[in-house]
Amino acid sequence: MKYLPIDSGLFKKNRERFVKAMKPNSIAIFNASPVIAENGDAVYSYKANSNITWLSGITQEQTMVILYPDNKDASAREVLVIQRPDELLEKWNGHLLRKHEATELSGIKNVQYVDSIDAMLQVWMHHAEYVYLDTNENDRRGAVLRTDLQFVNKIREQYPLHKYERAAVLMKELRAIKTKEEVAITQKAVDITHQAFLRVMKFIRPGVFEHEIEAEITHEFIRNRATRHAYGCILASGDRARVLHYVDNNQECKDGELILMDFGAEYGNYCADLSRTIPVNGKFSKRQAEVYNACLNVHNYCVSILKPKINYADYIEKVNAEMEKQLMKIGLISKADIKNQDPANPAYRKYFYHGIGHHLGLDVHDLGTRNESVKEGMLFTIEPGIYIEEEQMGIRIENNYWLTKSGSVNLFKGIPITVEEIERYMKRK
Repeated sequence: MKYLPIDSGLFKKNRERFVKAMKPNSIAIFNASPVIAENGDAVYSYKANSNITWLSGITQEQTMVILYPDNKDASAREVLVIQRPDELLEKWNGHLLRKHEATELSGIKNVQYVDSIDAMLQVWMHHAEYVYLDTNENDRRGAVLRTDLQFVNKIREQYPLHKYERAAVLMKELRAIKTKEEVAITQKAVDITHQAFLRVMKFIRPGVFEHEIEAEITHEFIRNRATRHAYGCILASGDRARVLHYVDNNQECKDGELILMDFGAEYGNYCADLSRTIPVNGKFSKRQAEVYNACLNVHNYCVSILKPKINYADYIEKVNAEMEKQLMKIGLISKADIKNQDPANPAYRKYFYHGIGHHLGLDVHDLGTRNESVKEGMLFTIEPGIYIEEEQMGIRIENNYWLTKSGSVNLFKGIPITVEEIERYMKRK
């Protein structure tokens, strides 16, 4: 790992939170994501199962976390399972964790090797009544991963008479509430992202290519110990900014264009998520500033109402009404458009066709509710956008907010966001 060690107390607290939510006499088994083959003998860059990371801080493949708080053997109430070190494999792929190292990282004292766990698990399973199994149930995923089901089916076939529970139901509630320790790590990812944005604001000018900007961002990330990009870096100048997940990043940035940048660092396995739209030449045109300010007005409105106890569906409805109001002000839709609109496809959707934000955490689209009241401790992105095909323009403005009792903390506080701040920072001497 590139990031500095994280206090194992964070993972101990997370395990305590999960155990508290379990039914009596239950065992929970979390199994690592597999390594996925790419082409030839290559594999994709490994991303650990986020639930295992949340519970243990371990990001090594072939890891398991087993929690059985009512186990009569007190030493086996929490068990970490890791890959057995192999001298030959280490010559190819590098160091594998030893038991004492895994304990230091996770705070779990009972560490076993994956090739010896089956016999122990059988004893524990015979005493447990309920079994929590883990699958990826993120609302944005279309289907459960086949690799998840392979492990689930294996356990259910071996122990068909147990009562099975979904660990994902508990995780969705628990991981949505970020502790101050989690936010401190996220803040580091945010700070690295902030530095990268300031760097590219000084770098961008007419004639620069999008991929050159990506190289600057990547350099800033890695030199500050970020693990990687939290997601595919979006650097879309001109009309390409209307493509929400544009990642080709291979075109020239031209004088008079805006460039929409959406990127974030991952640090300590936690993600930052920033969007800014700036003028390639350092100066907004009158129309560009008008549209940008309309988008910023929506952003600021979101911040003013996104507070604990507001129903997220109601929040979205209010935001959409504000977007409608701002689009009318800048002449993109009219009262007649609204009067004659199809309720299933309202007029504002022509110019704002994505969600207003999402939960953020170990995953850039993290676990959490989208149809209930929001709670203190949740961490959200706010990212309104306005996309105008006729003017070949796309604008998105995004920050990350941790909800408090009465409002929120802006993790990107201090980063240029207004037209005036952006132009002042980009001004060439």
